[in-house]
Amino acid sequence: MCCLGAAFKPNSDDVRDAPALDVARMLQEEGAVVTVYDPEAMENARRVQPTLNYADGVFDAAAGAQVVVLLTEWDQFRSLDPRRLSQVVAGCSIVDGRHALDRAEWEGADWTYRALGRAG
Repeated sequence: MCCLGAAFKPNSDDVRDAPALDVARMLQEEGAVVTVYDPEAMENARRVQPTLNYADGVFDAAAGAQVVVLLTEWDQFRSLDPRRLSQVVAGCSIVDGRHALDRAEWEGADWTYRALGRAG
Protein backbone atom coordinates (compact mmCIF):
# COMPACT_ATOMS: atom_id res chain seq x y z
CA MET A 1 0.00 0.00 0.00
CA CYS A 2 1.26 3.43 -0.97
CA CYS A 3 0.50 6.39 1.31
CA LEU A 4 1.09 9.76 -0.30
CA GLY A 5 1.64 12.39 2.35
CA ALA A 6 2.75 12.44 5.96
CA ALA A 7 2.62 16.14 6.83
CA PHE A 8 -0.33 17.77 8.55
CA LYS A 9 -0.79 20.02 5.51
CA PRO A 10 0.97 20.66 2.19
CA ASN A 11 4.06 22.87 2.07
CA SER A 12 5.06 21.84 5.57
CA ASP A 13 7.25 19.27 7.26
CA ASP A 14 5.05 19.34 10.39
CA VAL A 15 3.81 15.87 11.32
CA ARG A 16 2.58 16.72 14.83
CA ASP A 17 -0.96 15.34 15.14
CA ALA A 18 -0.89 14.54 11.41
CA PRO A 19 -3.82 12.27 10.55
CA ALA A 20 -1.82 10.98 7.56
CA LEU A 21 0.67 9.14 9.75
CA ASP A 22 -2.10 7.80 11.97
CA VAL A 23 -3.84 6.34 8.92
CA ALA A 24 -0.60 4.82 7.63
CA ARG A 25 0.13 3.29 11.04
CA MET A 26 -3.41 1.87 11.36
CA LEU A 27 -3.19 0.32 7.90
CA GLN A 28 0.07 -1.32 8.90
CA GLU A 29 -1.46 -2.57 12.14
CA GLU A 30 -4.20 -4.21 10.07
CA GLY A 31 -1.57 -6.12 8.10
CA ALA A 32 -0.87 -3.87 5.11
CA VAL A 33 2.68 -3.36 3.92
CA VAL A 34 2.76 0.44 3.90
CA THR A 35 5.21 2.69 2.07
CA VAL A 36 5.01 6.44 2.68
CA TYR A 37 6.24 9.36 0.63
CA ASP A 38 5.99 13.06 1.45
CA PRO A 39 7.92 15.84 -0.37
CA GLU A 40 9.09 17.58 2.83
CA ALA A 41 8.18 15.60 5.95
CA MET A 42 10.13 12.38 5.49
CA GLU A 43 12.70 12.97 8.24
CA ASN A 44 10.05 13.96 10.79
CA ALA A 45 7.77 11.10 9.73
CA ARG A 46 10.56 8.55 10.19
CA ARG A 47 11.18 9.86 13.68
CA VAL A 48 7.49 9.62 14.65
CA GLN A 49 6.65 6.32 12.89
CA PRO A 50 9.93 4.42 12.41
CA THR A 51 8.25 1.08 11.64
CA LEU A 52 6.69 2.29 8.38
CA ASN A 53 8.51 1.93 5.07
CA TYR A 54 9.59 5.14 3.36
CA ALA A 55 10.42 5.87 -0.28
CA ASP A 56 12.39 8.58 -2.04
CA GLY A 57 9.61 9.48 -4.48
CA VAL A 58 6.04 8.89 -5.56
CA PHE A 59 6.84 6.18 -8.06
CA ASP A 60 9.14 4.36 -5.65
CA ALA A 61 6.41 4.43 -2.99
CA ALA A 62 3.77 3.20 -5.45
CA ALA A 63 5.87 0.41 -6.99
CA GLY A 64 3.91 -2.82 -6.64
CA ALA A 65 1.15 -1.27 -4.50
CA GLN A 66 -2.36 -2.67 -4.71
CA VAL A 67 -3.84 0.59 -3.38
CA VAL A 68 -2.67 4.21 -3.35
CA VAL A 69 -4.00 6.44 -0.57
CA LEU A 70 -3.76 10.22 -0.83
CA LEU A 71 -3.33 11.61 2.69
CA THR A 72 -1.89 15.12 2.19
CA GLU A 73 -2.99 17.32 -0.71
CA TRP A 74 0.38 18.36 -2.09
CA ASP A 75 0.25 19.94 -5.58
CA GLN A 76 2.73 17.27 -6.67
CA PHE A 77 0.12 14.61 -5.85
CA ARG A 78 -2.80 16.55 -7.36
CA SER A 79 -0.97 16.73 -10.67
CA LEU A 80 -0.03 13.05 -10.85
CA ASP A 81 -0.70 11.40 -14.20
CA PRO A 82 -2.84 8.35 -13.38
CA ARG A 83 -1.79 6.60 -16.61
CA ARG A 84 1.89 6.97 -15.73
CA LEU A 85 1.29 5.85 -12.16
CA SER A 86 -0.59 2.78 -13.41
CA GLN A 87 2.67 1.58 -14.98
CA VAL A 88 4.25 0.95 -11.55
CA VAL A 89 1.37 -0.19 -9.32
CA ALA A 90 0.07 -3.74 -8.99
CA GLY A 91 -3.54 -2.56 -8.72
CA CYS A 92 -5.17 0.61 -9.99
CA SER A 93 -7.15 1.62 -6.91
CA ILE A 94 -6.90 5.02 -5.26
CA VAL A 95 -8.47 6.37 -2.08
CA ASP A 96 -8.60 10.15 -2.10
CA GLY A 97 -8.54 11.01 1.57
CA ARG A 98 -8.38 14.74 0.89
CA HIS A 99 -10.87 15.16 -2.00
CA ALA A 100 -7.99 16.64 -3.98
CA LEU A 101 -8.05 14.56 -7.15
CA ASP A 102 -10.16 14.78 -10.29
CA ARG A 103 -12.36 11.69 -10.07
CA ALA A 104 -13.22 11.70 -13.78
CA GLU A 105 -9.56 11.83 -14.75
CA TRP A 106 -8.65 8.86 -12.54
CA GLU A 107 -11.65 6.79 -13.55
CA GLY A 108 -11.00 7.68 -17.19
CA ALA A 109 -7.56 6.14 -16.78
CA ASP A 110 -9.18 2.89 -15.53
CA TRP A 111 -8.54 3.45 -11.84
CA THR A 112 -11.03 2.50 -9.14
CA TYR A 113 -11.53 5.81 -7.33
CA ARG A 114 -12.89 6.21 -3.81
CA ALA A 115 -13.09 9.37 -1.71
CA LEU A 116 -13.74 9.40 2.01
CA GLY A 117 -17.25 10.56 2.79
CA ARG A 118 -18.49 10.32 -0.80
CA ALA A 119 -20.73 7.66 -2.31
CA GLY A 120 -19.38 5.37 -5.00
